[in-house]
Amino acid sequence: MIDAQQLTKRYGQKTAVDDLDFTVKPGTVTGFLGPNGAGKSTTMRMIVGLDAPTSGSVTVNGRRYARHQAPLQEVGALLEAKSIHPGRSAGNHLRALALTHGIPRRRVDEVIELAGLGSVAKKRAGAFSLGMGQRLGIAAALLGDPQTVMLDEPVNGLDPEGVLWIRNLLTSLAAEGRTVFVSSHLMSEVALVADHLIIVGRGRLLADTTVRDLVREAGGDTVKVATQHPTRLRDVLSGPGVEVIGRVGSEELQVTGMTAREIGLKAAEHGIPLFELTAKAVSLEEAFMDLTRDAVEYHGSMTGADTSGSTA
Repeated sequence: MIDAQQLTKRYGQKTAVDDLDFTVKPGTVTGFLGPNGAGKSTTMRMIVGLDAPTSGSVTVNGRRYARHQAPLQEVGALLEAKSIHPGRSAGNHLRALALTHGIPRRRVDEVIELAGLGSVAKKRAGAFSLGMGQRLGIAAALLGDPQTVMLDEPVNGLDPEGVLWIRNLLTSLAAEGRTVFVSSHLMSEVALVADHLIIVGRGRLLADTTVRDLVREAGGDTVKVATQHPTRLRDVLSGPGVEVIGRVGSEELQVTGMTAREIGLKAAEHGIPLFELTAKAVSLEEAFMDLTRDAVEYHGSMTGADTSGSTA
């Protein structure tokens, strides 16, 4: 388990991480999301002791990372895939890590096989593609068979087979009861593997929630219904936790708190014909963009956009 309490990091006048409180629990994949400059990488570096907090604290399984007697066997982290000596082979890199942490040789062979590095284990890591470098970084993170796995952008450079591999790996690690904390900009991948989300913007916590709840709060459980009898249908659907909105004179209703199936069955039960029954589909990406709209530090501009009145 990762536990951050009032975690803060300042660089001079800039506050990169601002009073963060969150817990990453075992047995689930937790996605760590935020725009560029949100403080994700700085937070991950503080978790493994690469940066010291200005104030607050962060522990892994009840202790600061540096206080663990065998940190590599407690936390496996991938923060920078290319942080390896380019002249070493993949196998030698992993063996060197194993020797300095008292990890048996057989575990090196296991992670080489697990990461699909068997055919390149004797090749110099400096010649690896980005995708193979990612696999080697993930193999190193798993070398100590840690209870906590923390990966920063793990699918970078991976081909479709590699993306499927990391997806299955993350879910299997969580299923084993491990703590899995993953940062990514690929919302489609996060939506497939993450159960819980921690979202930050400008160093501050914006949400500590589930994927389902975030999408629901963004309007993902709204259903559009069209009927010749909107007033009657409104009366039928009204109840605790259900909100029905419609304009006077319109046949359309917006229903929140009931699924399209439940609405259809209820309407049929009361003999109310429906012309349309459409569930509003909101993606995780749309929900994320809506939540972080005011927390984006670096804004792009559309080509050809009107820039009149702007100043340099």
